[in-house]
Amino acid sequence: MAKMWIKDAVDKIGQEIDLYGWVDSRRDHGKLVFVDLRDRSAICQVVFSPASGEKIYQDAQKLRSEWVVKVSGLVKERPQGMINDKIPTGKIEIEAKGLEILNESKTPPFDLAGDGYEVSEDIRMQYRYLDLRRPRLKKNLVQRNRIIKFFRDFLEKKDFVEVETPIITKSTPEGARDYLVPSRVYPGNFYALPQSPQQYKQLLMVAGLEKYFQIARCFRDEDTRGDRQPEFTQLDLEMSFVGEEDILSLTEELYLAMVRTLYPQKQITLDENGKIPRITYQEVMEKYGSDKPDIRKDKNNPDELAFLFIVDFPMFEWSETEKRWDAVHHPFTAPKLSDGSTDKQKILEVLKKDPSGLLARQYDFVLNGCEIGGGSIRTHDPDILASVFEAMGNQPEEIKEKFGHMLEAFSYGVPPHGGIAPGIDRLVMVLEIEPNIREVIAFPKTGDGRDLMMHSPGPADEKQLKELGIQIIKKDK
Repeated sequence: MAKMWIKDAVDKIGQEIDLYGWVDSRRDHGKLVFVDLRDRSAICQVVFSPASGEKIYQDAQKLRSEWVVKVSGLVKERPQGMINDKIPTGKIEIEAKGLEILNESKTPPFDLAGDGYEVSEDIRMQYRYLDLRRPRLKKNLVQRNRIIKFFRDFLEKKDFVEVETPIITKSTPEGARDYLVPSRVYPGNFYALPQSPQQYKQLLMVAGLEKYFQIARCFRDEDTRGDRQPEFTQLDLEMSFVGEEDILSLTEELYLAMVRTLYPQKQITLDENGKIPRITYQEVMEKYGSDKPDIRKDKNNPDELAFLFIVDFPMFEWSETEKRWDAVHHPFTAPKLSDGSTDKQKILEVLKKDPSGLLARQYDFVLNGCEIGGGSIRTHDPDILASVFEAMGNQPEEIKEKFGHMLEAFSYGVPPHGGIAPGIDRLVMVLEIEPNIREVIAFPKTGDGRDLMMHSPGPADEKQLKELGIQIIKKDK
C-alpha cells in the first residue's frame, strides 16, 4: 500500500492516482457529492458523480467525517472561478473513479475543525489522538521535529556526538523529587528516573568524549503548571576545556541560526552589538524584580523574540526549613569569589567560613519571560566538590554514599568542563505562540499530572506489589 501525499497531487494533473486519508467533510450538490479528503500534508477536493459508477456513487453518499478511505481518480484542474487559493491543492480536484472504505468512525466527542482552545482540557486529553488531528497541533509537532533536527545537524557539524544516557539510574538530591522505580531483583532497593543526565554527561567528559549532546528525557515529581510537566525534553550539551564564554557563544549561534532558518518572520531583539544581551543576577533582580524578565520592546507583538542570558548567580541559598545551605543551581556548579577569582585555596576557605559570599559560574537562558535553559561550568576539582557537599550539610559518610562514584571518577584526570540544557517544550511553546507546553507535546499530562487517555497513574495489582515486596499504606484524608 504505497501512499502518495495529498499535497503532491498538484503535480499529477491528467494522471490517475490513489489517495489515502480521512474524510474531512462531505457536501451533496444535486447529483454531485464533494468530499474533502485529508492527510497530514493537505486537503483535496474529490468529486463523485453517477459517472463514477453506481456502487462508488452510493458509497460516497454514505461517507461521514473522519472515515478512513482510499480514493482512486483522475487529477483535473478546477474550472475558473472554482479555484481555492487558501489551500495548497486549491487549483485541482480529483474526479473519483474508485472508493474503498477502509474504516468507519464514530462521531467525535468534539469538533475537530477549530483550534480547540474552547474545548475542556479533560476531554481533549481523554481523546488526545483525535485532538491531534487538528492542523494547529500537527503543525506544532512538525515544527518541534524541525527544531530538533536543526539542533542535531548543527551540533554534528560542530563535532558533537549524541550519546544516550540511562533512564533508570540512582536517586540523587538535585532539588526536585525523584520518581522511584522499585527493583524486583534487589528487593527494598530502588532506581530513579533522571531529573537530568547531569552526572552522566560529566562522566562522559571524564571519559574523554569532549563534546556531547542529547535530546534528553527528564523526570521530576513536582507540581505541574502551564510551563511544567512531570516529564519533559531538553537539549543537553556538555563540553570539555571551555569557559562560560565558549558555551554562551555556541548557544547564541545555535539559537539565532535556528530562528532565522525556521522562523524568518520572527523579529529578534538584540543589543547594540547584535548579540543576545547579558545581565548579572543582581542587576536583573534590581531592575526587573525577576530572574526571567520579558525584555521585548513591544510585548503585544508575539512575533518578537527577546533572548537573554543571566550570569553571576549566588552559589548558595539558605534553606530555612532544613536549616542548611542549598545550591542555587546544583552542587556540581563551580563556585567563584565575588571578584570573579577562581583561586582554589580562597574558595575552600570561604566554603568553610561563610558560603553566602560565593558566586556560581552559572547562567540562565531566558526567552520572552520564560526560562528556557540553564547551565554552568562544573567543578572539576575533587577537593572543592567535596567541600561544596560539606557546606550543604552532608557528612563525609553521606558524601561517599551519594557521590563517591563522582569523586572517584574525578580522581582519574577530569578535564575542565561545562554545559547547558535548554528545554525543548518551552522553546516550541514560545515560538508557536501557545499558552502552555501541553499544546506542543504529543501526549502530555493534564495540569494536575494525570493521563486521562491511558488512565494513569493507576493502581498496581496485588501480584505485582507482592513480587516487588511493596505494601501500600493509605494516607489519612
